[in-house]
Amino acid sequence: MIQNWLIALGAGAASALLVATVATGSPLALPLFYLAPLPVLIVGLGWTHVSALIAASAAAVAIGVFFGVELLLAYVAGVGLPAYVLSYLALMAREPQPSAPLEWFPIGRVVLAAAILGCLAVAALIPLVAGSVEGYQAALRTLFQAMFEESPGAGGPDVERMVDLLVLVMPPAAAVVTMVTQIGNLWLAAHIARLSGRLMRPWPDLATISVPRPVAVLLVGTFIATNLAGGFVGLMAQLLTSTLVMAFAFIGLATIHWITRGAAGRALVIATVWIAALALGWPFALLALLGLAETLFGVRQRFRKGGPPGRPPAANDV
Repeated sequence: MIQNWLIALGAGAASALLVATVATGSPLALPLFYLAPLPVLIVGLGWTHVSALIAASAAAVAIGVFFGVELLLAYVAGVGLPAYVLSYLALMAREPQPSAPLEWFPIGRVVLAAAILGCLAVAALIPLVAGSVEGYQAALRTLFQAMFEESPGAGGPDVERMVDLLVLVMPPAAAVVTMVTQIGNLWLAAHIARLSGRLMRPWPDLATISVPRPVAVLLVGTFIATNLAGGFVGLMAQLLTSTLVMAFAFIGLATIHWITRGAAGRALVIATVWIAALALGWPFALLALLGLAETLFGVRQRFRKGGPPGRPPAANDV
């Protein structure tokens, strides 16, 4: 028990130090900051979700003591709390019948949880900037205008249009980055725990991730609300729409991984899709459409199931 506490406290210290690199202004500060959830997720997946809670709490206290309440709240909303929740969900399981194999919480729903947490993380930080959505947008506008004014020859209608675009795009982009960062760290933490023999659940077949069909209806509803509602409700709808689109993009990627199993040139196809999506960005929209089609019509059912024999049952069959 004491050993688990020490490991959790060490993970919390590591997470806090990764966040503290932001204060150094180093070029490596941003990528190190994005790795801040990793220690919390490692102890969560390799020990227990209680260890993840201890690690996140210890890191939050340290950040609050040394860097103030604002960074503390930012850490809790964007790093610590999402990492704990995802590690908790990843280890959830139930025994349908006595002596029957455990049914683990579906990984597709972990992705869905990450989408919701990414939305809530940005929404929770708005009060730190302003007391209203209009004040928040005005603060963003002032920030971006100041950035452009530092450049020689800045000014004119083109700059104003660029500022308007950035004010519109920045909140959903921040929500998507938070979501993707958490999922990437969860995947990396699971690999580390697996290699060390500490992973507490069987490795799932990631090519089978899916979400319930009502999530597609939710996406349509949030998209409509984004265009019709204003104020905080409209902003929340915009944030959730962006993260749900990314969730469906992950399902689209999983679908490509599934349907290319056993095909010639599979590695080239997958590498091309990943590189194009990461380098250009807009292919994620096409992947989201594929993920939406898979959710509604079952595209993967039209292809044979693949995968090496002897693999444990997929933990994410819905």
